[in-house]
Amino acid sequence: MSEAPAGAMKAVILAGGRGTRLAPYTTVLPKPLVPVGGVPILETVLRQLRWHGFEEAVIAVGYLSSLIRAYFDQNPLSQQMRITYHQEQAPLGTAGPLATIEGLDESFLFMNGDLLTTLDYAAMMRLHRERDAALTIAVVERKMQIELGVLGLNEANEIVSYTEKPVHSFPASMGIYACHPRVRNYMAKGVPLDVPTLVLRLIAAGEKVVGYRSDCFWLDMGNPSDYARASEAFEANRAQFLRDEPI
Repeated sequence: MSEAPAGAMKAVILAGGRGTRLAPYTTVLPKPLVPVGGVPILETVLRQLRWHGFEEAVIAVGYLSSLIRAYFDQNPLSQQMRITYHQEQAPLGTAGPLATIEGLDESFLFMNGDLLTTLDYAAMMRLHRERDAALTIAVVERKMQIELGVLGLNEANEIVSYTEKPVHSFPASMGIYACHPRVRNYMAKGVPLDVPTLVLRLIAAGEKVVGYRSDCFWLDMGNPSDYARASEAFEANRAQFLRDEPI
């Protein structure tokens, strides 16, 4: 565990989506309660946050929210960190809920509740505060192979190069963000807003948006194949994901 930055740390976790791409698992369970290695993915996230020094988590809930509340109300985690809920009355996108959540007066973490990762959350928060950024985005390198021969053409449509099935690397967002409270100046209560639009607004306004690069394990459980991969990775190294202290 890395050293936690000075000051209390709070996380806002998005857990209100329907998770339709992960059907049929999400037919009877909200996506954050879908188990990975026998443990709901949201519980793993919360345990990791607590281990990294976060004292409070606000869970933005919507679909089947009563099940999420019931599960964590009786979970020992509720005795180890403060867990509160923000009920979404209508979908507000991936950033919109931040406009209506009270108590976000200090820098806070904001993330999706269905991620399996070994990211050092405390180190990310420390960098965010040191850089005095409006927004810090956790960045993972992703490689994609083009399953075709790629041609280079000049203005006369003459072939000048030929690369068979090239591999390209891209810096990609993990869906984990450290936010300064001033980001809420760029959104309106009750108005849907997604993160890409927020990022572009911040950049256009001259705000500092930085990346926190990490070579950690990261997987977004977006579909059944990703869910299977997450389960395999979890079972292969439970201790890496399921933090046992100080819980």
